[in-house]
Amino acid sequence: MKLIFEKSVPGRGCGLLPACDVEAVSLPAGLEREVPPALPEMSETDVSRHYTELCQHVHGVNCGFYPLGSCTMKYNPRIDEEMAALPGFTAVHPLAPADATIGCREVLDTAKRYLCEITGMDDMTFQPAAGAHGEFTGVLLIKQYHDARGDSKRRKIIVPDSAHGTNPATAAMCGYEVVNIASAPNGCVDLEALKAVLGDDTAGLMLTNPNTVGIFDDNILEITRLVHKAGGLCYYDGANLNAVMGVVRPGDMGFDCIHMNLHKTFATPHGGGGPGSGAVGCKAHLAPYLPKSALLDGGDGIQVRGFFGNFLVVVRALTYVMTLGREGVPEAARNAVLNANYLMAKIRGAFAPAFDRPCMHEFVLDLGQFKKETGVSALDVAKSLIDYGMHPPTMYFPLIVHEALMLEPTETESKETLDWAGEVFHKLADLAREDPEFMHNAPHNAQIGRPDEVRAARNPVLRYRKA
Repeated sequence: MKLIFEKSVPGRGCGLLPACDVEAVSLPAGLEREVPPALPEMSETDVSRHYTELCQHVHGVNCGFYPLGSCTMKYNPRIDEEMAALPGFTAVHPLAPADATIGCREVLDTAKRYLCEITGMDDMTFQPAAGAHGEFTGVLLIKQYHDARGDSKRRKIIVPDSAHGTNPATAAMCGYEVVNIASAPNGCVDLEALKAVLGDDTAGLMLTNPNTVGIFDDNILEITRLVHKAGGLCYYDGANLNAVMGVVRPGDMGFDCIHMNLHKTFATPHGGGGPGSGAVGCKAHLAPYLPKSALLDGGDGIQVRGFFGNFLVVVRALTYVMTLGREGVPEAARNAVLNANYLMAKIRGAFAPAFDRPCMHEFVLDLGQFKKETGVSALDVAKSLIDYGMHPPTMYFPLIVHEALMLEPTETESKETLDWAGEVFHKLADLAREDPEFMHNAPHNAQIGRPDEVRAARNPVLRYRKA
């Protein structure tokens, strides 16, 4: 389709804005533009049709199966949006007097109480704006703890090779040396490899549990015990909290702090880079180091964002938790685990799981051997799924599985949808053996064909230039 600038017709327009009801004020001459902005000129009908066409070109969870999972596309109940749109929340100012923000403070206090209960933590901040920002804040808590005790020799953060890529980046940004440890053959932390790198220079461990291949580590209590014995602290990456929320608590596993992606686990539409919240919880011994607002709280503590973070995301998260209730939160987690194991069982026989054992909320397919036999790669399969109206799953991640497809169906998909998805994977496995060239050129029925992804990454066209 054409860009809106290409549809522009000189002199065309529409009156969408009401007449100005206040005195007009002109800018000083030195601040005015020399030429008018190059905005598109279109009628109201043309504008409406343009954005409707754009909408029809987008695949979302409301269009069909989206196995990218809770990371970006899970079900987000409309009631969450309605609560976040209440004028008392949208019109509040962070510097408003206390008697004008009682309801907002109650939202923050209630959300903190519920989320601390779910995670097994003692205190929490909502300042961080996203997951990686929450990681950064959590590792800063660990850093401040060691610095306050004068334990300056602790300069290393241990990160498993199955971790999210943001983990080592976060540790490096906080000034730590990153120590990677290899996974055991079962996809979990190799205890002997962990023991080999622990020492009096260990500041902490960053770990996701269940991990990136969708497995709950059987040795989690021993892992955190070993790190604590060495004098380090344990940070929990909450990216996969959707699998265990209300069932088991990171605080009870031995973790000292955690970040949560409220925008994924507790409902906010995050696909397309929408607002996020990387809330950080911690045990009592780290609570004194939580971020404070320099303007509202005073003091010399760290501040990672203005005021209380993305407040409306917290409103959505609290609504989600209160709607589900004490019974609904663990039910959602159990259904996510059930759906993932069911879909893995349906696909088994067409493609091989990387770790053929019960999974949690997600599982990884390993197409390495399949590619050797057919010449069809994980990318070919992912692109072919588009022709069936299914959004591709995560590709080539985690890095420890070279031809990886990671599927996370989430708790809200029906048995019928999962049965259909399993059938599609079996059809593609057969097609790969019958006509691999057809799959090399997929998708065939999408708005665009397969792009040159290397060229798009290295030479992206991010700006329209008028001829």
